[in-house]
Amino acid sequence: MSFESVDDEQSDRTLHRRLLIDCDTGIDDALALAYLCSLDHVKIEAVTSTPGNIGVEQVAANNRALLNLCGKPDVLVLIGASEPLKIPLVTTPETHGPQGVGYATLPDPGSDSAGGNDAVDCWIQAARANPGELTVLLTAPLTNFALALRGEPRLPWLLRKVVIMGGAFYYQGNTTPTAEWNTHVDPHAAKEVFAAYTAAAEQGLDSSKLPIVCSLDTTERFEMQPDFLTKLSEEAECAEPEVVQASDPEGTLSKSSNPLVRYLSDALRFYFEFHRHYDQGYIAHVHDYFAAGVAAGTLEYQTRLATVDVETESPLLFGTTVADFRGLWGKPANAQVVVANDPEAGFAELVQRLGALARKLNENS
Repeated sequence: MSFESVDDEQSDRTLHRRLLIDCDTGIDDALALAYLCSLDHVKIEAVTSTPGNIGVEQVAANNRALLNLCGKPDVLVLIGASEPLKIPLVTTPETHGPQGVGYATLPDPGSDSAGGNDAVDCWIQAARANPGELTVLLTAPLTNFALALRGEPRLPWLLRKVVIMGGAFYYQGNTTPTAEWNTHVDPHAAKEVFAAYTAAAEQGLDSSKLPIVCSLDTTERFEMQPDFLTKLSEEAECAEPEVVQASDPEGTLSKSSNPLVRYLSDALRFYFEFHRHYDQGYIAHVHDYFAAGVAAGTLEYQTRLATVDVETESPLLFGTTVADFRGLWGKPANAQVVVANDPEAGFAELVQRLGALARKLNENS
């Protein structure tokens, strides 16, 4: 099998990156956002909120609270769409908890940000003002991005890079037998996004600017074990190790003195319990962290060019992503699908970076 090169700069971890992040926070979204806050070479230009795991107002509140905890209170948090393009919103309190971040709690620092379509307007204005400079990380349903592409069809040329967590190719879905959650929430938006990139490819868009798609095929390889939290507490130099075990009563809360370790432990414990309820073991698939590492240029991966489409008509296959790797449809490639990654190195990176951030927060408190 031959692999397409994705990012000639992915081995340069000091290259400055400016990110627009769109999320539906979400336990693994929260982990990804905290990780990005730990990276000195990453500047988060804005965090935009999309409904998915929970309603959009709670998503925005979670984002504001976490950015404040991580020492980034000045990052703009905006709200875009309040529902999918064509179907009712379905949320997942059983997966992420009623507030979206498991058992974790933080006070919402509040915001002067207005609602409406500010998120979409922000993307368009930022891309026009900074052509070739911005990387977009999408760890939510693609509703806001589809609306932004409607407003500015030149976005594929204006953005430096686009990273999408979503889809499943030749792999069991996590929402239906064939569909992944983000795509299933708003399959019409995902279909629209990939169609826009097909059109852009037909107009000569360079393949390096096609979206990098982190599907379940590779994100589920990032299978977190509870001992991650023990390693994190040690890296954070906590007074006591953080120990989360499958034998603990459900809902046990962290007593860690470090606020970031405590927050992540309470969030991830809920996620461990959810996966066990669905017979996957006391583990957590941290999909969005991998996508964040791709966007930040800190994690290694390989991709293969494909033409991606989304099923929106069949009740049986609704929300299913289909990838044509062999050009059987006769259409140009519209995506770079990740086909290989390195979870062991990824978790070592995560422990190191989050541990350093946790130590910094303690020093500044």
